[in-house]
Amino acid sequence: MTTEVTVLYFAKSAELTGVKSETVRVPSSLTSFELWGSLVQAHPKLSEILGQVVLAVRQEYVTLGDQCVSLQNGDEVAVIPPLSGG
Repeated sequence: MTTEVTVLYFAKSAELTGVKSETVRVPSSLTSFELWGSLVQAHPKLSEILGQVVLAVRQEYVTLGDQCVSLQNGDEVAVIPPLSGG
């Protein structure tokens, strides 16, 4: 079963994708790494920030790995790269 979610891209991830947000269709249950993989498949340049990025699903941080993520129609997924500055 798939679901439609809004992906928000911030800072470097927005630069790499060329968009600040988009709606995508993904499986309703997958690991955080599989979710990241589907985003990289759509935007290969995102692979540049692998290992530096975290995702937020429904405004809760999710580290990339085997953690299961359950998504529902209308959920927001944020791609948050490392922020620089002081």
